[in-house]
Amino acid sequence: MPELIFAGPDGRLEGRYHPQPIPDAPIAIILHPHPQFGGTMNNRVVYNLHYAFHKIGFTVMRFNFRGVGRSQGEFDQGVGELSDAAAALDYLQAMNPNSKHCWVAGFSFGAWIGMQLLMRRPEITGFISVSPPANMYDFSFLAPCPASGLIINGSADRVAPPKDTETLVGKLREQKGITISHEVVEGADHFFRDDEEHMAPMIGSVQSYVRRRLTESSR
Repeated sequence: MPELIFAGPDGRLEGRYHPQPIPDAPIAIILHPHPQFGGTMNNRVVYNLHYAFHKIGFTVMRFNFRGVGRSQGEFDQGVGELSDAAAALDYLQAMNPNSKHCWVAGFSFGAWIGMQLLMRRPEITGFISVSPPANMYDFSFLAPCPASGLIINGSADRVAPPKDTETLVGKLREQKGITISHEVVEGADHFFRDDEEHMAPMIGSVQSYVRRRLTESSR
């Protein structure tokens, strides 16, 4: 997979880019968990999401937020990280100007950043939020949420408790014009540690959801 370095708002950012052979393939950006708690673009969930999208036919990019790996800068409480995500999406779009579909997927802290990016970029047509930390961060900016998407979490998540995720889903489902899908992986913790029992079902659900959305949009 090609490694790349691209210009961010606070210095160079490090990423991984996985293109498709067709020029109008849909594009997706994958966002990693909290940089101050070991989150990087090589996190297991992020890595698996990356390849899940690529197997469906997406050109995919994931990257390290500022101060992580070879990315320059320092952690900025989510403000700078949102700017990093916007710069990464700009870069991905510039390399794929013919793409008709644009998705964002994020895990934990990355899910919070991804939902903020969704609010600022109307070209994003769908989202995946894995283990969104609704107990730690305010998601009330999603008013209204501009696109339909999937929220997925584990039933044994102690970092972002399921009850808080359910409250977030409930509030989003009150909005008109979008459809919020919600799936719970039984027994999974925040990180989907068991590959067969938890990671595989989560990734399978994501792929099924995205495939269905793409099919619906092509009708």
